[in-house]
Amino acid sequence: MNTELRQLRALVAIADHGTFTDAAIELGVSQASVSRTIAALEADLGVRLLRRTTRNVSPTVVGGRVIARARRILTEVAELHHLVGDGQGELRVGYAWAAFGRHTTAVQRTWAVENPNTSMVLVQCNTLTAGLVEGMAEISVVRRELDARFETVLIATESPYAAVAADDPWARRRSLRMADFAGRTVGIDSRTGTTTMDLWEPGTGPVAARETGSVDEWLTLIAAGQAVGLTSEATVAQYPRPGVVYRPVRDARPMPVWLAWWRADPPALHAALVRLACDIYADSQGDVRAARGDVR
Repeated sequence: MNTELRQLRALVAIADHGTFTDAAIELGVSQASVSRTIAALEADLGVRLLRRTTRNVSPTVVGGRVIARARRILTEVAELHHLVGDGQGELRVGYAWAAFGRHTTAVQRTWAVENPNTSMVLVQCNTLTAGLVEGMAEISVVRRELDARFETVLIATESPYAAVAADDPWARRRSLRMADFAGRTVGIDSRTGTTTMDLWEPGTGPVAARETGSVDEWLTLIAAGQAVGLTSEATVAQYPRPGVVYRPVRDARPMPVWLAWWRADPPALHAALVRLACDIYADSQGDVRAARGDVR
């Protein structure tokens, strides 16, 4: 079969107007062209779709069913074009847990001022690439290194924090050290979280790990006192939670924040977002820890 959209449009136009002449006027073609188009469609399908008389045109039984299906197909195609057209004016930025943390609103608002023709849409996707592989985002905020298929730019580093239940003895302390985690159970999201058991030397870290599937599961586990957590300051800003207290971990390594995209298909405005994010992080920290242009 070689059925084409123009054939379906001609069929629907005839059904709507009742004559080949009026259908041709709507489509902006000649009557002879409409006749040839319908003849080709009928030949392709192997059935008669229309009854022609000297006064009008009406669908056959099977023609009526084909016309109904053709309307749905044309509607879906129109919606597809509308969807693609809408997407041209936006940049979809994925994140797994905390986007830009306390800088998220500043990034969104500054972007809107500097790029009025392209809206930024933040998309949460709890996967390693934060939506890149899934086709949900063009560029993503990630806090774990990706493989060579992706280009990444370090935009900042963030301070590490412990997350504990509000009635945990740690909640009464002003800060913690990595050695304090010895003997505790730590909550880990092995797909997207920033914490792994490799952060501690063998025998010096948590005695066990509890796997969680999302930031909400992680927080629920901690609030119940079933585990403690280690996370970046972005989580602290993005997820205040009753029953959970955050405390800085003084001797933990700073946690990197990257922007990432497909190496073979960089989004048009990736450089603008890298520049903006670096500036906002640097201005707020007063200390440029972002490696602008440090492309991996």
